[in-house]
Amino acid sequence: MGKGMKRKHWTVLGATLLLLAGVLFLAFRPAPSRVEAAAVKTATFERVVEEDGRTRVRERYVVSAPLAGRLARIQLKAGDDVRAGAPVAVLWPSAPAMIDTRTHGELSERIGAAAAAVEQARANVAREEAALAKAEIDLARQKKLQGEGFVSPSVLDQTELAVRVQSKALEAARFAGEGARHDLAQARAALLRAQEGAAIRRPGSAWQITSPVDGRVLRVLQENEAAVAVGAPLLEVANAGDLEIVVDVLSADATRIPAGAPVRIEAGPGLLLQGRVRRVEPSAFTKVSALGVEEQRVNVIIDFDSASAQGRGIGDGYRVDVRIVTFARDDAIVLPVASLFRREDGWAVFVIEGGRAHLREVRLAGRNDRDAWIEAGASPGEQVIVYPGDTVRDGARVRVVRGT
Repeated sequence: MGKGMKRKHWTVLGATLLLLAGVLFLAFRPAPSRVEAAAVKTATFERVVEEDGRTRVRERYVVSAPLAGRLARIQLKAGDDVRAGAPVAVLWPSAPAMIDTRTHGELSERIGAAAAAVEQARANVAREEAALAKAEIDLARQKKLQGEGFVSPSVLDQTELAVRVQSKALEAARFAGEGARHDLAQARAALLRAQEGAAIRRPGSAWQITSPVDGRVLRVLQENEAAVAVGAPLLEVANAGDLEIVVDVLSADATRIPAGAPVRIEAGPGLLLQGRVRRVEPSAFTKVSALGVEEQRVNVIIDFDSASAQGRGIGDGYRVDVRIVTFARDDAIVLPVASLFRREDGWAVFVIEGGRAHLREVRLAGRNDRDAWIEAGASPGEQVIVYPGDTVRDGARVRVVRGT
């Protein structure tokens, strides 16, 4: 065999061995890890407080019996509309034996207390009118400054919210005034009827109990004909469309909720509404959780935005889920919280590049239950591994089976 033949023989043998080695390498090398991925993106980052709350009418009026007597069956049902001054129940007062000095004094004092309540209601209305006028002046000033570029849009939004809140407060004060005047009229009538014992015994001397305000019947507390005592509750009346939400949150969360914070409200499947925090009450209370742990809770009062609850079938006492936004950043770089893991004293993620996982330390600016806001370490458009398992290592091959 010549030298040429030997060289050709060794070349073929070497090529065969290299091919066999390549086949063996491909056959026995570790398979790429199957991973789920998600994209790093620029989006709005929010911190929220999630709780469930309930709706309630702002001003609820309980119509009660001004005198002891026999109540006729109330014909009104829950949901019926009523007008201020319209009769809602009929009462035949019990014939008193005689009105003694003590009873006369009690009825007179009741008139005095009702008259004082009327004066207090007038003062409250005057105070709320003055506060509304001041809020409107502040709004006009802020609009002028905003037009000149001295005020940010967020400050103007807060001032507009203050005007809306003060308008609601004035409306509530006027409703309270109507109720106080109604109570005064009832107290005067009670004393007059008590002084006219003989007239009360005559047929046809039924006492008509009227509604204090325009509104709707929420509940009929005493529907059937029965003997009732003085002050017995008969039915509840309110403006059923003037709703607010009360939700109790942990006191630690309450410190992060500012007045005017936007709220997303889920009142039912597919029924999403908007609202604003009107007030965080200053006093907390103790509540036992479902796990038997005592918690300090604080009531937060929320208004619907622009009567968004009107015509949506929402009534008094309905359960709703609320998400109170305590912080928002529009241009944040976010990635899923599930992609983060601890590395020494910081945080890290696995970024997918060229089909391989690369360890990347990130600087975390904030996080919520779903997203993490990062300041450095990853860029929008990159892919990160979600729920990285023990098989994922720096430089390891990966194959995305779910996600983008």
